[in-house]
Amino acid sequence: MVWALLRESSGVWFVLGDAELSVTSVMSLVEEREAAARVRAEELRVEAERVLGELAEAEALLERRVIARAELAETLAGRDAMLEEGAAPVVEATTAAMAPVAGSVVPRWYAGATVLALSADYRRIVELVEAEPGAGEGISAKELAGRLGLAAVPAKTEGVRSKARRLAERGWVTALPSGRFTPREPTAPARAGAGMPSGRGGGS
Repeated sequence: MVWALLRESSGVWFVLGDAELSVTSVMSLVEEREAAARVRAEELRVEAERVLGELAEAEALLERRVIARAELAETLAGRDAMLEEGAAPVVEATTAAMAPVAGSVVPRWYAGATVLALSADYRRIVELVEAEPGAGEGISAKELAGRLGLAAVPAKTEGVRSKARRLAERGWVTALPSGRFTPREPTAPARAGAGMPSGRGGGS
């Protein structure tokens, strides 16, 4: 019988039987370690995706806080300037303060509503969706992120997808089952004569 003395990376020595048995045992051990490494890699991949999702939420929150502080500082500076000049009108300052900013609540679409009712980040998404050519194919969140100039990473894409879905829930765009987005479906015009009483002469 042929004996083989093999040493593993762990420093443990194995004494195996004939040459064929030795190769088979080593192959099984290598395959087990490969399977374990594959499972570990998948666990880390899932964890990385979770962390990237939380990172996107944290970045969005940070952006809202930064913009809110900047808006407040700008409003206070404008008020101080008007007080120094003795200017009474404050309509323009009030309008600027009430303008939607990043992180504002997305209002529901209503007849006559325009994208000016949305903050800049949501407004840009609606404009990109409406400008997308094609026969109703729509645009994906990844494509939207690219057109917004964002980095091609899952965190940015998921952030855009979340905003587009919120717009769809409020009626500004349409979310397709495929996950793509298209312009909102136009409201059907009221039928001529609808609501008029029936009968000869329309009288009662």
